[in-house]
Amino acid sequence: MDLSKEIASKGRLVDDFMLELLKICTSDELYEILVHQVASGGKRVRPALAILSCEAVGGNSELAIPAAAGVELIHNYTLIFDDIIDRSELRRSLPTVRAKYGDVMAVLAGMHYREAVFEAAIRSPKSRKIEKIFSVALKRIIEGERLDVLFEQAGRESEYIKKMRRTSISEKDYLEMVEAKTAVLFEASCKAGGIVGNGPRTQVDALSKFGRNCGMAFQIKDDILDIVGDSGDFGKEVGKDIKEHKLGNLALLRALAEVSDNDREKLTAILKSPFIRDSDVKKTIKTILLKDAIECAYKKSRSFIATAKSNLDRIPPSKAKHTLVCIADFIIERKF
Repeated sequence: MDLSKEIASKGRLVDDFMLELLKICTSDELYEILVHQVASGGKRVRPALAILSCEAVGGNSELAIPAAAGVELIHNYTLIFDDIIDRSELRRSLPTVRAKYGDVMAVLAGMHYREAVFEAAIRSPKSRKIEKIFSVALKRIIEGERLDVLFEQAGRESEYIKKMRRTSISEKDYLEMVEAKTAVLFEASCKAGGIVGNGPRTQVDALSKFGRNCGMAFQIKDDILDIVGDSGDFGKEVGKDIKEHKLGNLALLRALAEVSDNDREKLTAILKSPFIRDSDVKKTIKTILLKDAIECAYKKSRSFIATAKSNLDRIPPSKAKHTLVCIADFIIERKF
């Protein structure tokens, strides 16, 4: 199986539906802005998970397209705002919406995406349940984003952030943030697919847990790629978390736990510096690579994937189930 093609073939089933939803009540001038985000690419892993979860419980994949489009719209909606919050210029090797059209237009685009998400829910089988899944996911993602911002050690000076900033973060704190910011949408994707596929509750629960654990592993792998990835493959600037003063990166947290007190002070000083230079990023990455931090993060990611695959024990054998297992492996093996 060519997994990348399999994911693309499933995930791209939602593209026309997403564009249709984004076109509703939209001028041609606004539509140009709206299309930029979804047309920039992406792995489409989340809609693929939704469609495959539907098939895994014996459902018709066509029934999953509205819900699958909804989760991909949520994903892109959060990326638009994430790029505004982080002042990001590049995503998927292309200018972000805010970089190309400005923050104001990006905010308006995000607002439109939010409405398109719930239009997708309305058009989905079991629409009330799907709408509830989307609503809960969005609220939890917002809390995850709030924590991610508070884990930054500098760069924002509002009174609330200065008062609430977390200067000490445990691995437990980090995992709680990741579950809310990232894993919840993987969970929602699989849960929505199982529901529209009319899967029994035990199977829907199993798929939900599979998605959540895959999401945890996915974010940890993103943390790793931020340190050791290739920007050409990754589609984002390597060391971006460091430049953004983020302490919420598992590889960095593990390194801080291993280094000497002197090196810990140096790393912390870099993260707290108002302006982080490229040379500071290189120093930080070099320090991380001298320790077992990357391998420890890999082990944590692999443990989540092992749990995810065990969650599928209640799902009967099928091509869709096999592909879900392959996607789980892809999450920790990917380079982008």
